[in-house]
Formats: sequence, structure tokens, C-alpha cells
Amino acid sequence: MQDLTFRFAQRGDCEKILCFIRALAKYEKMEDEVVATPALLEEWIFDKQKAEVIFLMVDGKEIGFALFFHNFSTFLGRAGLYLEDLFILEEYRGRGYGKATLRELARIAQKRGCGRLEWWCLDWNKPSIDFYLSLDAQPMDEWTTYRLTGDTLKKLAEG
Repeated sequence: MQDLTFRFAQRGDCEKILCFIRALAKYEKMEDEVVATPALLEEWIFDKQKAEVIFLMVDGKEIGFALFFHNFSTFLGRAGLYLEDLFILEEYRGRGYGKATLRELARIAQKRGCGRLEWWCLDWNKPSIDFYLSLDAQPMDEWTTYRLTGDTLKKLAEG
């Protein structure tokens, strides 16, 4: 395995973050859902500090990214880390970088005193599911995710 390092994204990285988001969306067959812009990413990641990004680096080049943020467990009484996205360029997959990234996120969670590290995975993504199971990650089969967005979110907010 080549030397993998990590670096936290900086304000000037918003275009690069968006490139990885678009590559992930293409992989997940969800390209038409990406409405993020560099300006939105700068506002929400850096101005409002609602998420963080680490880049996976090999030979000084960004080869992947992980976007994460804190959530909170009322049962644990403390924060956790929620991994929103982890993406590695195709030519760098299968080299242990995904596991190294989850290890890095686990270190960040431990250093910050977080009680857990969580993420979602699309049901069709068998390679990722197999990988997560190999790490002894536990699927939360008894939970169903619900979402309000767009007009539905607006309608509820307006009563």
C-alpha cells in the first residue's frame, strides 16, 4: 500500500469537494440529485461549521474524501460521528484505503470522546456492505430511515 495520509479540507477546497461529491453521485446513479455548489459548501462546511471533510492523500494527490459531522445520542448522553460520504477514486480502491479511512474516523471519534461512528449504505451496494461487515460493523436492520425534503419539508414547516 502506498503511503496514505489525511488532511482536513480548507476553505479553498470547495471545488475539489464538489468534484468528489459529483463522482460519488455518478457511482450511486444519483447525478441528477446534486444541487450543491462551491458557495453552498463553503457556507455550510466552513462558515456555519456543520460538517467536516478529510481528504485521502497519496503522493500529494487527493484520491478520496470523507464528509462527516457530529450527531448526538440521547441514550449515550454524548455526541457521535456520522459519516455522510466516503468515496475513493476507482483506480485506488481495493488497497486498504477505505479501512484506513474508517480507522482515521474512529480515531477522531475517540479523540473527541464520541460514543459511536455511524453511516448509511445503499442496499444495492454489496461490495461496501461486505466490507463493512468484515469490520464487524453492525447493520441496523430494525430501523427505517425517513426523510422530508423540498416541497414536503416546506409544507410541513408552513403547517
